[in-house]
Amino acid sequence: MRHRSAHKRNFLRGERLLNLLSLRTAHTAHPLAQISQETRIKVLEATDIVDLISSYIPVKRAGSSYKANCPFHNEKTPSFHINPQRQSFKCFGCGEGGDAFSFVMKHEGLSFVDAVRKLAAKANIPIVEDVFDAEGERNKRKRGRLLDLHREATRFMHELLLTDPRAKHARAYLKSRGYGKEMAVRWMVGWMPADGKTFLDWAREKKFTGRELVDSGIAVQREQGGLYIRFRDRLMFPVSNDQGDVIAFSGRQIINDPNSGKYINSPETALFLKSKTLFAFDRARKPIMKEKAVLICEGQLDALACHEHGIDHAIATLGTACTPQHAKILKRYTDTAILCFDADKAGYTACERAFRELSSESIHVRVVSMPAGDDPDSYLKREGPDAFRQLLADARPFFDFKIDRAQVEGGLANAQARGNTARDIAALLAHIADPVSRDSLLNHCATRLQMSAPDLRAATSLARKKQVREQRNPKEETQENTVEISVIDSLIAYLCNLALHSAEARQYLGEQYECLLDAARYVEGVPLLETILSAEMEPGNAAAVNTFLSSLSEGDRRALQVDPTFHQSISAHPLRDAEEALAKLSEKVLNKRYAINQSALNQPGLSAGALMPLLQEATEISQLLAALGRRTIADDRASLGETARKKPAFKKPWTPRTPES
Repeated sequence: MRHRSAHKRNFLRGERLLNLLSLRTAHTAHPLAQISQETRIKVLEATDIVDLISSYIPVKRAGSSYKANCPFHNEKTPSFHINPQRQSFKCFGCGEGGDAFSFVMKHEGLSFVDAVRKLAAKANIPIVEDVFDAEGERNKRKRGRLLDLHREATRFMHELLLTDPRAKHARAYLKSRGYGKEMAVRWMVGWMPADGKTFLDWAREKKFTGRELVDSGIAVQREQGGLYIRFRDRLMFPVSNDQGDVIAFSGRQIINDPNSGKYINSPETALFLKSKTLFAFDRARKPIMKEKAVLICEGQLDALACHEHGIDHAIATLGTACTPQHAKILKRYTDTAILCFDADKAGYTACERAFRELSSESIHVRVVSMPAGDDPDSYLKREGPDAFRQLLADARPFFDFKIDRAQVEGGLANAQARGNTARDIAALLAHIADPVSRDSLLNHCATRLQMSAPDLRAATSLARKKQVREQRNPKEETQENTVEISVIDSLIAYLCNLALHSAEARQYLGEQYECLLDAARYVEGVPLLETILSAEMEPGNAAAVNTFLSSLSEGDRRALQVDPTFHQSISAHPLRDAEEALAKLSEKVLNKRYAINQSALNQPGLSAGALMPLLQEATEISQLLAALGRRTIADDRASLGETARKKPAFKKPWTPRTPES
């Protein structure tokens, strides 16, 4: 009996052990799951655990984590914590914990496979099933060998830099950049010799195969046979993943060679995906949470220089712009990004691309104004860390930085330039995911652009619709998109038509310099009208007009041709038509001024000094509109009373006269 009981206890203990093992391996290599490890990783990467859990229960932020009342047991004080950095949850009351799969399994009573399938469907990720588990084991071994190769190669090249006589010029280069042995040791900087034989001999001695060298990206297979080392006579900066494992290299040119880039990065491999890797991120994660912001630099050496001067929340992308995957990773650690790129065209372009990706994840973006010709590395060495920290503190919100730059470059000089800037701003506003933040920034931008908030809101709405179309049909490209048609106000287009075909109207409009100059600040197309008025051309002469039109840019010419009035004959009274159109233009300008004034008055927190001029301007505009209305449509306004004259009503759209009218 005792033997039978012991046997039963051992059997039950073994059964419990098997059950426990099956639960532990559910996320790794359970043979019944048949879902590939790659698919499971993709699903977890695409699932933010905070968003997932908050779709089931209310959660609140608590410092760098989130908390809630545990859904798995009754409690009044929250003991359920969500860690966005680790993408995990833990209840300190009942002990439940795990990742996104574990939460869905527990909350909905699903199996592991069903939980994976549910989250995969939500993330629009196709399920890939493993046919043979042996293939997964081979991939795992291959990955391990590549990690070993990168780790050992890092040590080998680091030792060469520190001790090899042939690396004397590499050490001298580091010294010329203000760095010594201490920095090289901290970052495990190495040196790859100019001849590939040194490295290949070392690899053979360490039993690494040629296939492994090619798979790592360090070597390239020659067409005629043999291997070619990708990096030659370069400083080698190891690139690590989030866990600190070396997965790639960035080689910095030492001796200037115009036929080769300043930096050469490892190609993408089984270990290294540029779209998901950030230089120095393994070192910067905790400082990012402490600073509540991430500093994104343009180059690896800039990020390294920041760390060496104690500014350790700095990272850099690796040979690519900021990607959606980068933004998703950073969102887990901070809501604020500070961009520190070069003050040149390429830097500004990179800045806007980074903004589009970061704002889509509701990350607030600020921009550092670097002095021309400087980068963080050079500035830190010349001015020191305190001065650089002040630059970071003075970083401008992205849209203020954008509008400041547009103002310097003439982007607010007239209505045409302001319209182009506004459309550019609207396209960027459309990328902001949070509607509340978007609307707040929209009002601020409208005030700075001196335009009405409804106009900018309409442009932003159009931009968002365009983004949706492009996402659905990314390869769709129409003929209209190949040429950007100039934007011209309908009244200006009509005046252009009159100036092209009537000498009297042309002479009259040529005398209205001040009126047109004032209109140029608020409506688009005035520069084109001025070009027509100043051209040596006989109005009404078809050959002369067509010759002149052919001299215009294609955008201006098409803008005139697509306007309906271009194909209409002018009336028998072109001077009267020009006078009426100009009066309507004056009224339109005043209405735009009024809308801009009201947007400015609606800004919160206006000081008395800023409020009084705006109120005076509002009164002046109302009086001018009322006076203009009495002159042009006095009969229509007579029945509206004194109140209507103080705040004039907007009238029906104006249509130009034709010979029949």
